[in-house]
Amino acid sequence: MIESHPTTAQQAFIEKEKLHRRNVKIWRIMMLVLLLSLWELCARFDIIDDFIFSSPSRITLCFLSMVKDKSIFIHTGVTVLETLISFSLVIVFGLLISILLWSSRSVSEVLEPYLVMLNSLPKSALAPILIVWLGNNIKTIIVASISVAVFGCIMTLYTGFSQTDPDKIKLIYSLGGKKKDVLLKVLLPSSVPLIISNMKVNIGLCLVGVIIGEFLAANKGLGYLIIYGSQVFKMDLVVMSIVILCIVSAVLYQGISLLEKKIKF
Repeated sequence: MIESHPTTAQQAFIEKEKLHRRNVKIWRIMMLVLLLSLWELCARFDIIDDFIFSSPSRITLCFLSMVKDKSIFIHTGVTVLETLISFSLVIVFGLLISILLWSSRSVSEVLEPYLVMLNSLPKSALAPILIVWLGNNIKTIIVASISVAVFGCIMTLYTGFSQTDPDKIKLIYSLGGKKKDVLLKVLLPSSVPLIISNMKVNIGLCLVGVIIGEFLAANKGLGYLIIYGSQVFKMDLVVMSIVILCIVSAVLYQGISLLEKKIKF
């Protein structure tokens, strides 16, 4: 078997791409270090009030104190768990309802204006009602999170399903296939990139929904820490919670990206 070796031009291109990626990573790290250094210096020299704006050193001390009593792991774990539960339910409901809309023209025409209306509704307006209906507990938080993401998920998936290659669908029917065959052999396989892309959006939206729910109906979680810290003017706690939220959102997004790379389209 003949082995093909990259040409000189290909090798040069590969090396150029590696150098570009390395430079991007270095610049990202340098920008982060620069911003943190400026923030710390401004706080140390009283250019900004570190009681209000906090500082990297104060945030680190706050984090270490909560690591010592392990409370930060409990709050972070609760938020991550609520986000993953909400995300899983959004994907399941989104897929099932989108398939239902695709399979029945009448159902889609009846429900579409309601889905548009619910998707446009500010979800924070639902939170007080959910507390009255469901109580001050984790169910309220999860339902609030689902409400933020599920309607957009349904509309995006349904639109994608509706744009499936009609020639492939005709081919299935011409070979004696049924709607179930179209769904399993054409619609779902061809929609995998769309579903993964939708998951990337929804993981962030579910985290937003969880934080909204924790603002109003929680005694644990990063959203609870933000509200509690702002009420007692512990801005170190507030900013630390926001920083951890940024890290959590990045990790969750990267998890979906790794899934995308493992799936062969």
